[in-house]
Amino acid sequence: MDGLRARAASLAEELTLCRRDLHRNPELGFEVHRTAGLVAERLRGLGAEVRTGVGRTGVLGILRAARANGPAVLLRADMDALPVQEVAGRSYGSQVPGRMHACGHDGHTAMLLGAAHLLATDRSALSRDVVLLFQPAEEGGGGAQAMIEDGALEVVSVGQAYALHLWSSFPAGTARVCVGPIMAAQDEFTGRIRGRAGHGALPHEALDPIVAAAAAVTALQTVVSRSVDPVEPAVVTVGSFHAGCAPNVIPDEAVLEGTLRSFTEPVREMLRRRVREVLQGTAVAHGCRAEMELRPGYPAVVNAAEAVARVRRAGAEVFGPESILDTPPLAAAEDFAYFAQRVPAAFVLVGAGNTARGITAPHHAPDFDLDESVLPLGAELLARLALMP
Repeated sequence: MDGLRARAASLAEELTLCRRDLHRNPELGFEVHRTAGLVAERLRGLGAEVRTGVGRTGVLGILRAARANGPAVLLRADMDALPVQEVAGRSYGSQVPGRMHACGHDGHTAMLLGAAHLLATDRSALSRDVVLLFQPAEEGGGGAQAMIEDGALEVVSVGQAYALHLWSSFPAGTARVCVGPIMAAQDEFTGRIRGRAGHGALPHEALDPIVAAAAAVTALQTVVSRSVDPVEPAVVTVGSFHAGCAPNVIPDEAVLEGTLRSFTEPVREMLRRRVREVLQGTAVAHGCRAEMELRPGYPAVVNAAEAVARVRRAGAEVFGPESILDTPPLAAAEDFAYFAQRVPAAFVLVGAGNTARGITAPHHAPDFDLDESVLPLGAELLARLALMP
């Protein structure tokens, strides 16, 4: 791996231009046709075997080792943007109204293309085949699962998987990783509390679903505090409450929507059960009835110890040993979890914030941005992970 740092640094301008091109042209979900086309064209230019349409619009690039010593390593980047209107005034801002790369996926794609360049131009150093996986629909669409179902892990036998996520809350030049859960399992629910409509001046003749729903919101706060082991992290949040259309009318229905976050399957199943019980029990106590719809989301991302050990060794070469830090689990969700369920994997948070330059906005915010100086560092880290024996 002699000279890898210098070769990665030499890609800085190219990776910035690539990231900005993608940032100007954001695409949502599985509709990442332009992005996938650009990725496939660049991979073919590097001499990689290319497969398109994997999981609808995903792209696989395969770099073969002359003599593979074991199963392949998979490097993953997500390509989709978000339905967010970007702040005005940026020279590289989104050119598509209501769409924006507000989570760093443009940077992820650029970094993996950079890693592909580093690996393809020194194939003699490969001791394993490398699968370069560019995924659509991470933001709620389940693109990882779609690519797996379409054979992404079987085209070449994959033994390990890695993904980087640029993180604006952490300073550029650092990376964070941990063994075990690093991202949460996520579920969403809708609770419909049905009562009996009536006049606001005659509440005794109605069955008020608003009062029942308000009590349910309060009662739901006890699910974590009284049903989850205090040393287990979990979240129950009600983010939406809709009922009624006039100040003097009691409606016949109130609707709550919320999210559940957990890090182990037993806690996940318990949250699902207790939220349903609390909604239904509280409704009955107020003379109403409740129905709950659960929308299962991504499972927790669980990092394997052996993969994390590799990240720490490779990351020490890129960032310095003192800048590869432990991170507590984050309650955000990520569908890299599906890869981590199949093979030993590590999901790594790469700092991309810069307080001095005002790059501090959180993910999914309209003013989100990246310190682009980290792009060659991310490319180098991915390449080193692929080159490790």
